[in-house]
Amino acid sequence: MTTTAAAESQPFQAEVAELLHLMVHSVYSETDIFLRELISNASDACDKLRYEAIANPGLITDGTPPEIRIVPNKAADTLSVIDTGIGMERQELIDNLGTIARSGTKSFLSKLTEAKDGANLIGQFGVGFYAAFMVADRIVVTSRRAGSDEVWVWSSEGGSGFEIAPASEEAAGRVARGTEIVLHLKKDAAKYLEAYEIERIVREYSDNIQFPILLVPEEGEPRQINSASALWQRSKSELKPEDYAQAYKQIAGAFDEPAMTLHYRAEGRQSYAVLLFAPSQKPFDLFQVERKGKVKLYVRRVFIADDAELLPAYLRFIRGVIDSEDLPLNISREMLQNNPQLAQIRKAVTSRVIGELETLGEKEPETFTKIWDAFGPVIKEGLWEDFERREKLLALARFTTTSGEKRSLKQIVDDFKPNQTEIYYLVGDSIERLKSNPKLESARARGIEVLLLTDPVDAFWTSAPLEFGGKPLKSLSQGDVDFGLIPLADDKEDKKDEPAADAATTIAVIKDALGERVSDVRASQRLTASASCLVAGGDARDRALERLLAQQNRGEITKPILEINLRHPLVAALASDTAQAKDLSLLLFEQAQILDGEMPDDPAAFASRMNQLVLRGLGK
Repeated sequence: MTTTAAAESQPFQAEVAELLHLMVHSVYSETDIFLRELISNASDACDKLRYEAIANPGLITDGTPPEIRIVPNKAADTLSVIDTGIGMERQELIDNLGTIARSGTKSFLSKLTEAKDGANLIGQFGVGFYAAFMVADRIVVTSRRAGSDEVWVWSSEGGSGFEIAPASEEAAGRVARGTEIVLHLKKDAAKYLEAYEIERIVREYSDNIQFPILLVPEEGEPRQINSASALWQRSKSELKPEDYAQAYKQIAGAFDEPAMTLHYRAEGRQSYAVLLFAPSQKPFDLFQVERKGKVKLYVRRVFIADDAELLPAYLRFIRGVIDSEDLPLNISREMLQNNPQLAQIRKAVTSRVIGELETLGEKEPETFTKIWDAFGPVIKEGLWEDFERREKLLALARFTTTSGEKRSLKQIVDDFKPNQTEIYYLVGDSIERLKSNPKLESARARGIEVLLLTDPVDAFWTSAPLEFGGKPLKSLSQGDVDFGLIPLADDKEDKKDEPAADAATTIAVIKDALGERVSDVRASQRLTASASCLVAGGDARDRALERLLAQQNRGEITKPILEINLRHPLVAALASDTAQAKDLSLLLFEQAQILDGEMPDDPAAFASRMNQLVLRGLGK
């Protein structure tokens, strides 16, 4: 490109070569990002023109609308990004495109190397524009400030510095207002001259830029390649349910209908738009090990990332968009994770999502049930991970209990029996097995409602100290249980008058027979009909959690406590028949193992022992 006067050279600092090498090879992981940055800069220029034209309408008297054009030229190996925005004067070109030199390369390198949060580096150092050097070995920028007669050309090969000069008559004629950026592409970047490649990048990163992005092919008419309609930026009053349904399917790549839609705009210390959906069906990747969320982050309608951890992992089923007006376009998606502004957005949006789920549970229980049926096990992960919101998540949770299904803890507490002070639960593999668990017997006799927990995550969150409404949650498989102050539902259930085996003698006999198999033997307050059960000590893990961790080689199963029902005939027989004491003791222990979902330590010995006892009972 020729100019009407000699170009003025301005050197970069000595470290610029090192800086550009580091940026191109280390900061960005994908070269596609350069086009996102240039389109974003062009969009900002159009935004600034629109804003300044409010006070100075003369800036747009020529009637040219704000727009962005992308022009590939295979013959010249150039890609041009042209906007009709505010444009730049000479000093603005130096300041905005030479910011790396002006701000100090050493400072940039230091911050890039040391800072955990690199969110503001683009704004300070102009790195977004310089991302173009990933694909270009020379960049020429021609710009005319809106309302100005002067046109300036900035050019650089990214090494020693840049040149700036007045534009030639030809170049000035091409740029009536705004900026033209011409990238002289490297040989290995030729793919960015293909129309389909340009369209792919625009769709992925810049589809929702509010200004038209026109692709100007070498043959044919220019055509718009972005939708230029960020639905989440529009007012709720403008939108219909079908608009949201279509947006959900497009954003989430889903085929079902959203069960919940959350659309609002936050104003105040930070400004951002939120459009989120809860699916009605489970996504296929819901239980991937990474537990990554799928809410997309935009900054001023520019796509930044789809895995920026905008919600906690236990809300990873939520799909949608958060579009910030305040966040800078970040150097890398990795650095974005620790941005303090983003952390504030994450906290506020998480609370809003949980609040929306609460409202749905109260006002539209059938819809909430759909969400809970699909994602309840995921939400319950938050009971372990999110201490701050644990009470709210407990209120959201719905449980299968001995009294019914989809029961909330509020309903359970409201139905407490006289003198009941704790919420009781059992963890196991299936509802059917839990319902037949002997540990429920004493609770059932008093009409106490018990949570029946069968999701794998239940074994984990219940290991945390939990309470709801001041009522602690208590496992019927762990520690001591005393229902003495809670009246029986039916006086006929009271078996206190039935003869009981002598506790001290019986326990001593069983301990001697079982030896190291158990940590203790004691009389049970849980049992009314069954002979025995196994429980964990008060300081030990719940047995369901121990079994789960042992399966993953993350711990060993500790010795359980054997509880016996002193009024059961088998226990009474054991106390009076010393000849059979060992076999009967082992039978009590192995029966309890089976009822807990475990195999006896020696199945063959158990079967032989059972056969002998049956034959003796038959008198053979």
